[in-house]
Amino acid sequence: MQVWQAAVLGIIQGLAEFLPISSSGHLLIGETLMDVQVSDFLLLEILLHVGTLVSVAIVFWRDIIDILRHPIKDKRLLMLVIATIPAVVATLLFGDRLESLFSGWFLGLSFIITAALLMLGETASDRIREARNDVGYKQAIAMGVMQAVAILPGVSRSGSTIVGGVSAGLTRESAARFSFLMSAVAIVGSLVFKFKDLLDSGNTVFASGWEAPAAGVLAAMVTGYLAIKFMLKLLQTKSLKPFAVYVTIVGALVLLDQLLFGRFFPHLF
Repeated sequence: MQVWQAAVLGIIQGLAEFLPISSSGHLLIGETLMDVQVSDFLLLEILLHVGTLVSVAIVFWRDIIDILRHPIKDKRLLMLVIATIPAVVATLLFGDRLESLFSGWFLGLSFIITAALLMLGETASDRIREARNDVGYKQAIAMGVMQAVAILPGVSRSGSTIVGGVSAGLTRESAARFSFLMSAVAIVGSLVFKFKDLLDSGNTVFASGWEAPAAGVLAAMVTGYLAIKFMLKLLQTKSLKPFAVYVTIVGALVLLDQLLFGRFFPHLF
């Protein structure tokens, strides 16, 4: 893999991890268009996620320190644990079955699902008269269930969890902040799940040098930081509808290729 390819994938990972547009879906598109396969470079895939994890730590370092210093008093730790359980259960039960969906045929539909979720979240938000800023059991469970839904390839994790929080009564900004903290837990969990695979893979991502992995990590970290800051500011006054329009267009283009051409992605039938 060339340096520029790793950098492009890092940019995609950093932006799409926190914008509600699906990092897994956009990585599949990026890999396909550049004719590379991140899964063939498991260490690079892990490093890209480490880059986005660092960006979360940079933005929310005060929150993370407060949570770790006061794990009992600060109820956010308990809420994060509760919110993580549904995705863990779903991964253990259905993880292997869902791997086949990453082959590409499900991709276009998943983007459409993301768009529908974003629009439903906006509709629910408009109906809530007084949104809250603190995450309670109801909000943690709702966001956790939506994170479990987002293990489908192409369904945005950040978009789904923000929608879950907003639908359960949180402000958009508060839902986003908790969603990004959830992402840190999810990334650490993903690293743990993939560690054994990494040991068994005999991965050779560094065989041609360290430049490509370093470029990918740096790109993911910088763009992830910018994406988080952008989303937190945007959601103070704006809605998620523009992202819904975007993923609808992307999903339609992918479906069109899958149904009629099969040039980039596998045919649906």
